[in-house]
Amino acid sequence: MAARFEWRTSLCATDFPAAAYEALRLRVKDHTPFNTLAWMTASEQALTAGQRLHVLLGWQGDELVLCLPLVACVERFAGLPFQVLHHLGYPLADRLALLASMDAGDVRKALVEIRRHVPHALLQLNELSEPVGEESLLSEWMAHSSTGERRISCRVPVHVISDADHQEVSGDPRYKLRRARKRIAACGAQVRRITPDASTMGPLLQAISEVEAVSWKGDEGVGIFADERHRQWMDRAFTALAAQGLVRVVVLELDGRCISYRLGLLEQGRLYDYNLAFLPQYADLGSGRVLLEEWIRWGLDEHWRWIDASRVSLENSSHQLHERMTGQLEHWRWSFYSWRPSGLALGGALRFWQRLKPGVQRWKARRAAAVKPAAEAAPAAKTATPAAPTEKIMEGEHASPSHSQR
Repeated sequence: MAARFEWRTSLCATDFPAAAYEALRLRVKDHTPFNTLAWMTASEQALTAGQRLHVLLGWQGDELVLCLPLVACVERFAGLPFQVLHHLGYPLADRLALLASMDAGDVRKALVEIRRHVPHALLQLNELSEPVGEESLLSEWMAHSSTGERRISCRVPVHVISDADHQEVSGDPRYKLRRARKRIAACGAQVRRITPDASTMGPLLQAISEVEAVSWKGDEGVGIFADERHRQWMDRAFTALAAQGLVRVVVLELDGRCISYRLGLLEQGRLYDYNLAFLPQYADLGSGRVLLEEWIRWGLDEHWRWIDASRVSLENSSHQLHERMTGQLEHWRWSFYSWRPSGLALGGALRFWQRLKPGVQRWKARRAAAVKPAAEAAPAAKTATPAAPTEKIMEGEHASPSHSQR
């Protein structure tokens, strides 16, 4: 049976088919908490005046087989405005599954429907996960775009919880963990696990947002509570998710005050380590490593199966889960350039850059090699400089690029 398509302008409308949406979400095996209607509606309410939501629904009979909520906005490339489409939730949705249960022919028709209804230069879907060993339905769109690009966004470290976790971790992580525990015990701080509900999520978010605000994330404006819009977005999303029992938090408290935390989402036995921060005056405690260990212990107690880093930097990631990872999951960014003049121009620019980039990289490498001997010859004694953000992250607190204001 061929799919029929329908456009909606809101996920929050009273007549939106919420039950059909949830049934589709649960049929897609790699769905995440960021696919929940709770997260999506909060994301919709956070849209700005220059953004428009277009929700494409695909039906086969009475069964929903596609839901693709797209946000249309204008982005500038080389100073020129272009119409761009992103999946709703970008850039704070750390991992998404494509909510589609249809054959290749209907997927191709969906792309035609999108181009007809929402003319654009670029359709970009970020942080998509894919079932291992299966070809993505989106491959069909590559052949029908003026330019198509599939590139990896990040490789997320994953820890599979097992009986081995009952034993103390070995090697250098054990030394770091022991040292952090001693420092925390010496100052009298306590680790606490929290499973908030809708009534307690708000006060908890207020407490952890105050920690983030005075941390280096707050100083640099890269946190999930960076401004009022993001703050309201997170409050709506996590309150709704807490009502469904999907939120977990581990905090380090001193005299009843939160001084460090890790905020996570739990679904299908998988804990997504979404956000963390600490008060700068307690940076030397190494609390991030201790709280990560608490995730693992909590998982043992409640029979979780995985702990994921949610999202990391593609290059030089310093997330502490790398020390404990047993595998990795890949996130992908798909870019589809239309056949409109604007899409042809952007796609052509991308292809030109892809040809030019290797030469630029070789030139930068030669330049760096030439500068290095001069730098080594310079006097070694220099005035100490403050710790860079990378060094702060290495101390234990990871800032995901998807948590930044892009």
